[in-house]
Formats: sequence, structure tokens, C-alpha cells
Amino acid sequence: MFGLSELAIILIVVIAIVLAKKGPELARNAGKSARILKAEARAMKEAEEQRATDTPPRVIQGETIPGRMEHPPTDATRDTGRNPDGTHP
Repeated sequence: MFGLSELAIILIVVIAIVLAKKGPELARNAGKSARILKAEARAMKEAEEQRATDTPPRVIQGETIPGRMEHPPTDATRDTGRNPDGTHP
């Protein structure tokens, strides 16, 4: 039948034919992906630089509305979906 060297040559020819048809499309898509990645990296760098130059957020003193979260819930008062003894309903 076929020897190892003949199979290798056939495989190389098949790969060359497939690359001849799909190669330009693959290269074009890789180039688009590289441009998108480069643009996103540049945008992230610019956003980081913008954050570094911005003034820090100001803390504005306000009033607490009575009856709303005066005391944050603790584990004992938070509804955990369990009975008081720790078992599931």
C-alpha cells in the first residue's frame, strides 16, 4: 500500500491546498483581531491615565433618614431562610 513517506507527502499537499484557499482569510482575521486588541489596550491605558489625573471623589455630609437602615441587619435578624434553631423549614 502506501509507505510513511508517501502519506507524509500527501498530507503536506492537502495542507498546502487548504492553506492556499483559507490562508488569506485567516491572515485577514488575525490582523483584524490584532488591531482590535491593540485599540482596546490603548483605550484601557488612556482610561487609567484619565483616572489618575481626575480629582478624588468628594465626601458630602448628609442626613440619615430615620427608620431606614439605622441599624444594619445582623446574623440574628437577617432572614436566612432557616428556622431559629438552624434547621431548614
